[in-house]
Amino acid sequence: MRVLLVDDEEPGRINLRYALARHPQWQVVAECASAAAARELLAQQEVDLVFLDVQMPRESGIDLARSLSAMAEPPLIVFVTAYNVYAIEAFEVHAMDYLLKPFDDARLAQTLERAAAMLAQRQLAGFAPALRAYVAPPSGYWQQVSVRSIGRIECIRLEDVQWMEADGNYVKLHLAKRCVLYRIPLSRLEEHLDPARFIRVHRRAIVAAEQCATLSVVGDGSYLLALRCGDTVAVSERHVEPVRARLAEA
Repeated sequence: MRVLLVDDEEPGRINLRYALARHPQWQVVAECASAAAARELLAQQEVDLVFLDVQMPRESGIDLARSLSAMAEPPLIVFVTAYNVYAIEAFEVHAMDYLLKPFDDARLAQTLERAAAMLAQRQLAGFAPALRAYVAPPSGYWQQVSVRSIGRIECIRLEDVQWMEADGNYVKLHLAKRCVLYRIPLSRLEEHLDPARFIRVHRRAIVAAEQCATLSVVGDGSYLLALRCGDTVAVSERHVEPVRARLAEA
């Protein structure tokens, strides 16, 4: 399986090359010191996996990942960064994974295992449209999210989400017959949701506007919103007026 290393610092490329040498099934076919050089190489040569440094002069790794979304079959992307603040943004442009420097061989092996599983199971058909959906959604708001697990990418249409709740560093997406965990803070996901379709009801919950059925008072400053799907969601006093306004419009 073919690997491209993109890092403006030579020691970073050398360290990763030596680490990959312990995994002979992965062949480093090229190294680039800039996003521009990587883009030119990828136009001429196919690779399966790109290890991409986030912070580079002139053009960042995030910017390169966005431009790769225009490819019919973009390679898998693993960001390599010394700053975990970039992790969420990395997943938003659909990186398969990210490695936080300094990483050990066990962490690299985990990443390679995930990549090999995706390539072996031919799950890349969903990768290109998912990447493009993040980079340039038609309306400016996200129309879908892509849930990653080992060897699999599943695209979840937001129109199928009845409500969502915070669950640590994840968001639990409630669908008609199941729940799916999506790795992003709820507040960050909210920034990409169409406010005409979704409404915040609690610091830990957002519901689809069409799901709002009835609002009831259950105590001092405590409210419950009954959804058309049959679930009930707590509504905080801070958000009760927008909920009432939505119900009045229905």
